[in-house]
Amino acid sequence: MSAVLKLTDLQPTPDDISGDVLAGLSRHPKRLPSKYFYDRRGSELFEEITRQPEYYLTRIELALLEASMAQIAEAVGARAHVVEYGSGSGRKTRILLDGLDDPVAYTPIEISRSALLASVERLDREFGDVEVLPVCADFTQPVPLPRPRRAADHALVFFPGSTLGNFTDTEAVRLLRAMHQTMGNRGGALLGIDLQKSPAIIEPAYNDANGVTAKFTLNLLARLNRDIGSDFDLDGFAHRAEYVENAGRIETFLVSRRAQDVTVEGHVFHFGAGEAMQVEYSQKYTDAGFSGLAGLAGLKVVRAWNDPQDWFGLRLLRRD
Repeated sequence: MSAVLKLTDLQPTPDDISGDVLAGLSRHPKRLPSKYFYDRRGSELFEEITRQPEYYLTRIELALLEASMAQIAEAVGARAHVVEYGSGSGRKTRILLDGLDDPVAYTPIEISRSALLASVERLDREFGDVEVLPVCADFTQPVPLPRPRRAADHALVFFPGSTLGNFTDTEAVRLLRAMHQTMGNRGGALLGIDLQKSPAIIEPAYNDANGVTAKFTLNLLARLNRDIGSDFDLDGFAHRAEYVENAGRIETFLVSRRAQDVTVEGHVFHFGAGEAMQVEYSQKYTDAGFSGLAGLAGLKVVRAWNDPQDWFGLRLLRRD
């Protein structure tokens, strides 16, 4: 890491894992928050998922980003301060920063300080000409951006991977409103969205033949056992992901293989045989649906790029 690299720590409130799990297991039907998938092992498994033949999303988004980069750069404009929500593997970030016209700075925003620092060490080595200004914060709230040494003309929020689809509509609008504030008057946001298509294409992406997604889902229970001392029996639950057509989304569950009790922080929760616990949504969008969602946050789609099959899209948003 370079000597001049500065971390802005806004000291976000740590996640209350125990509280979130107890609240989720007390609901009917039971649920667990998908944000806890990504411990170190979960992140490794997700990277493995992106390499499975059934998982089209990452492969198509990378190709779309590369194919559309010249048009994206023209639409975004020069001297952007690129702001990325989360700290991923960096493959998409590299394409974006390499393709933009004279990007001034790069700010990843991540609530996990350790994940942020690990990401920044790698990216700072790769982007020597772009000032890296990481911020430890909760990006679902408006985030004041650090000031680069060289003035930027505008901010560009980058939120790839169709991650917006993991939020409920209410949560997604709240996040887009926070994005609206973070980007500023002249800024924009580039988002990846998975588009609605045949369930025969969508469902296998979440049920790969090698069982990697099932391992990823069950790793959530392993993390909870380690971090909060719960006693989930990993062999007692099975992964299930199905496309719900009237909702336009994949719903992922952990299904109890038998009647059993699970103890969390001294509280006992009973699972019936076959009882399904919801762990993730993966929304698939229409153009009208996504534009309507953005409009509720005071944003509008100004440019759109799709892959040749119309399976996945990139959308550039600005303030309405």
